[in-house]
Amino acid sequence: MTRSLLRKPDAPVWAWVAAGLLGYLLLPWYALQDANGLLAFGRTWGEQASANGLLQALVFGRPWLLAGLAGLLLCGAATLLPPGGRQGGLLAAGGFGGALALLASGFAIGAKGWNFALLETTFGALALQQFGMGWGAAIALVSLVVLGACGLARRGLFRGDLFVAAAVLTCGALLALFIVFPVLKALAGAFLGEDGRVALTAFAGRLASERNWGLQCLGGGVRCGVAWNTLFLGLATAASTTLLGTLMALMAERGSRRLARPLNVLALLPIITPPFVVGLGLILLFGRAGIVNQLLEAAFGVQPSRWFYGWLGVWIAQTFAFTPIAFMTVRGVVQGVSPSLEEAAQTLRADARQTFRTVTLPLLRPGLANAFLVGFIESMADFGNPIVVGGQFSVLSTEIFFAIVGAQYDQGRAAALAWLLTLFALGAFALQRWALGRRSYATVGGKGDGGVPMPLPPDVRRLVHGVALPWIAFTLLVYLFAFAGGFVQTWGRDYTLTLAHFRTAFALEWGAFGVVWAGTAWNSFFTTVKLAALSAPVTAAMGLLIAWLLARTRFRGRGLFEFSALLAFAIPGTVLGVSYILAFNVPPIELTGTGLIIVLCFVFRNLPVGVRAGTAALHQVDPSLDEASLMLRASTLQTLRHVVLPLLKPALVAALVYSFVRAITTVSAVIFLVTAENELATTYIIGRVGNGDYGVALAYCTVLIAMMSVVTAGIQWAVGERRLGRRAAAAVQPMAGAAA
Repeated sequence: MTRSLLRKPDAPVWAWVAAGLLGYLLLPWYALQDANGLLAFGRTWGEQASANGLLQALVFGRPWLLAGLAGLLLCGAATLLPPGGRQGGLLAAGGFGGALALLASGFAIGAKGWNFALLETTFGALALQQFGMGWGAAIALVSLVVLGACGLARRGLFRGDLFVAAAVLTCGALLALFIVFPVLKALAGAFLGEDGRVALTAFAGRLASERNWGLQCLGGGVRCGVAWNTLFLGLATAASTTLLGTLMALMAERGSRRLARPLNVLALLPIITPPFVVGLGLILLFGRAGIVNQLLEAAFGVQPSRWFYGWLGVWIAQTFAFTPIAFMTVRGVVQGVSPSLEEAAQTLRADARQTFRTVTLPLLRPGLANAFLVGFIESMADFGNPIVVGGQFSVLSTEIFFAIVGAQYDQGRAAALAWLLTLFALGAFALQRWALGRRSYATVGGKGDGGVPMPLPPDVRRLVHGVALPWIAFTLLVYLFAFAGGFVQTWGRDYTLTLAHFRTAFALEWGAFGVVWAGTAWNSFFTTVKLAALSAPVTAAMGLLIAWLLARTRFRGRGLFEFSALLAFAIPGTVLGVSYILAFNVPPIELTGTGLIIVLCFVFRNLPVGVRAGTAALHQVDPSLDEASLMLRASTLQTLRHVVLPLLKPALVAALVYSFVRAITTVSAVIFLVTAENELATTYIIGRVGNGDYGVALAYCTVLIAMMSVVTAGIQWAVGERRLGRRAAAAVQPMAGAAA
């Protein structure tokens, strides 16, 4: 802890009291929109729509807003007391009391007055109403929650650490508000009968339906239930992506250094590609009119068929799409394996194969378990690949989509299927916890490590090259077929090379006032980049902070806290988008139609990747490094910044890259959230595909991939590599050769 904070232990408390008061005095209390669809700051004096919280309460007849101000003043009075239990009690009462009062009034009073008939009967009709919260209300609420958390720390919880208490309570409140609340609001429909009343029998009937759990395929039937299909596909995809990702990580870190950089670029290609591009490339290869079927017909007379459409096609497409996530997760763990442990095993006369099997591979278990978990949940939540190449093979995500937007419109069945996905995710989470157990995997400690990473055993190296290299070649082949359509006049009829599709989307002209963005895709391109750039740093920072809290702190409700952070992956993107529409379409949080709701959807949809990547990396960092920093009187925030974060650079890169590119390429989660003012790149491309204009769609995808490649390289350059104080293998090769 710094000397200034030692002299003024209440400085953080004062800062948050000041922030809350500024929210009441300087910012509009209710939501406004600017020209870009985001929430605006606006003027806070004079006009009722843009007035601050104090004016809304005293001048414009909304006295219930004074409850939050009273809570802030109580917290300010508490800072006059010496730190201790009494001060903590006042801070907790003022912070949590003010926040709960504001939330209660927000949910009780809406745009038409009372939201509940009982309140209107009891208190009579309201002359005024209130709208969605703006920046003033948001900052005041956050300040009150943080002050309440500081009160708990002053009373001895969280070991008296103000930062840890504030981080746990604030992150928990955000997870509850933007993940648990909208999801529960959507899932509640599973318990409602046809008449709109609660009926447990309706939920049981929807959950145990033969359509979900049927096993007709085992007895010669056409298909099995969608629950079995989803479970089988999830396990198969998780296994294949974990295997391929691990082999690629071993090749990149323990193989030839000449292959490391090209491998990193090729492995990232499926991540920075919109999902329907991969599906289109696979269809051009294996579809009914694809190259493979044409070759089989020409060489062997085999009639073209739809053999690729079904579980096999979906599994290949998902493996293609999610292997890079496993690669990025496992690669950081491979980097963290201590070479000195491998050298110790070889000193005890273990050969390379034994060392790899008994030392290296067990130390990779955190990365393997996390990669398997993410692959399984990603497969269950995937919508694009099953809808494109699934054919008659139905999974839970597609069933939910058609239950919501199809002719049947059965929201109850969609909610019941979403419950199944949640239960499957919980089972995968429990399996991962059991696999890791209570063992320690820390290999990065405070001492220097001068060991040289052990080369791969010959048989392992042959396996790595024999599997990973063909998969990389397959990746290049799919991309060559997929993006050739952007450079030809009409795929399948006229293969004349042209750049007309690029000019249609991204034409630039000179006008009387300078450059004119004449292309039809510029608006969606700029909007997408802006919203993705806003969401990516927030996603990475919050994900790594939650990972650190889970790995280094103990508090009540920790299991629920972690599950809430992973819940966004267990819910299909379509359900999450509909959940946001249902939850944030009315006050007190009225975000529908704004760009902010898309940013929030990006952040909390992609949050689990940062959490899992950070968790895997923190399993290898010895907690004694944190403890040593704290013993030297560094604050928790300083320890995070100067000790922990430099050791988490691979996880930080993974979180930043993945969150940015997923925000660029996502479809299902935002398909219900976009508006004419906030059109995204993926919705523009889907519109072009729907009109049969594949050339412009593929040209746009090519531009997106080039842009995301540059951004990915920039993120890796800006973050840099972590330094573990180890010798490079190349530096000792001449000595090894001389010794031989």
